[in-house]
Amino acid sequence: MKFSGVILMMAALLSFSAWAVGDPAAGKDKSARCMACHGVDGKVSVPLYPNLAGQNAAYLEHSLQAYKKGERSGGQAEVMKAFVSGLSDQDIADLAAYYASLKP
Repeated sequence: MKFSGVILMMAALLSFSAWAVGDPAAGKDKSARCMACHGVDGKVSVPLYPNLAGQNAAYLEHSLQAYKKGERSGGQAEVMKAFVSGLSDQDIADLAAYYASLKP
């Protein structure tokens, strides 16, 4: 029983290690194209778009990956897919870290 618990824990750790570690400073440099819809410092002036400032980094990263893979639909999903299609996993992690570091 202990052995199966160790295997489950190792599998969980390996799955989490697939996420890149983001650099907020690099994310700030990459965020210029996000500002048109999500505002300066991740705070929107148009309620159609969500605020990104202060969001959980893992959530943002997961969301951007889902847009990139076409796993999200509706709303602005096609627009987001076009914006994130050229981003690397590191770019996505950096953007997520940057927006998570901002005060809501």
